[in-house]
Amino acid sequence: MESLNPLKDLINNFPKTSFKMPVLFVGHGSPMNGILDNEFSQYWSKLAEEIPTPKAVLCISAHWLTHGTHITAMDFPRTIHDFGGFPKDLYDVDYPVPGDALLAATTKSLIDKTDVVLDHDWGLDHGTWTVVRHMYPNADIPVLQLSIDYNKPAKYHYELANQLSKLREHGVLIMGSGNMVHNLRIMDFKKMNSTESYGFDWANDLNEVFKNKIANGDHQSMINYDTLHEAAKLAIPTPDHYYPLIYTLGLQAKDDKASFFNDKAVAGSITMTSVRFG
Repeated sequence: MESLNPLKDLINNFPKTSFKMPVLFVGHGSPMNGILDNEFSQYWSKLAEEIPTPKAVLCISAHWLTHGTHITAMDFPRTIHDFGGFPKDLYDVDYPVPGDALLAATTKSLIDKTDVVLDHDWGLDHGTWTVVRHMYPNADIPVLQLSIDYNKPAKYHYELANQLSKLREHGVLIMGSGNMVHNLRIMDFKKMNSTESYGFDWANDLNEVFKNKIANGDHQSMINYDTLHEAAKLAIPTPDHYYPLIYTLGLQAKDDKASFFNDKAVAGSITMTSVRFG
C-alpha cells in the first residue's frame, strides 16, 4: 500500500540506530575558541569521544537569523567567517565538511509548523564550525544548519524542535549553539578570549537559576525567560543566542537527564555553560 504522505517516509532512508543520540546545547563564546586549545575546546573534543558517533550533525546556530525557517541543503557548505577584527589564522580556517541534501529534505518533511526552505547559499557560520571542527576534526561527518525564524517567539521554536525529535533515533546529533547569558554591550573586552572565570554578579545569579530550571525540567519558565528573573533583560538583550537553548529543551525527552559542562562565566556578561541531554 502506498504511503498517504510519501515525504514523511524520507526518514526511512536513514535506518534507526540501536541508540538515541543525545542533544547538546553548546556555549560557543568567542570565535577564537575555534582555533584555541583551551578548556572549552578540549571538552568539545572529549565530548565527541564520549557520545556515539553520529551519522550527521544538525546545528541551530545563534548566527543564522531568517524570515521563515531554512535548512542548508548543499553538498558542501562553505565555511563562513562572520566576524571582524580577529587574527588572520581564524579567517584562514576552512572546514571542508560535506552536507547532506537528503537529510535536509527529510528534516523539512518532519516539520509541519512551517514550510522549511531548502537553502543553497548560507553554509556553516562560526556558531557551528568553531565547535564542530574540534569535535570532528576529520571533517568526515555531514553537517547541516537550521536557521532561526527571528520573527517568532520562544514557544514557537520550542514546539518546532519537538518535531525534530525523530532524528535522534536515526543517528543525527542535534546541537544548539549560542550562550545562555550573552550581552556584548557591557562585556569586559579585555577578557574576551580568556578562560578565567569572571562573571558579573547578576550573570552568575541568573546562570544558576537557568541551571536549576533545566535540571528540574521546568521548560515553561525557560520559555517565559523575560519574567524569570530581574536580570533577564541584561542577560538576554536580544534572544538570538538564547533561542538555540530553547530548541534543545524542545528536544529533551522525559528520560533525558541534563548534565552541565564548560560551566563558567567569561568577560563578565557571557556564560559558556553548556548542557547535554541524554
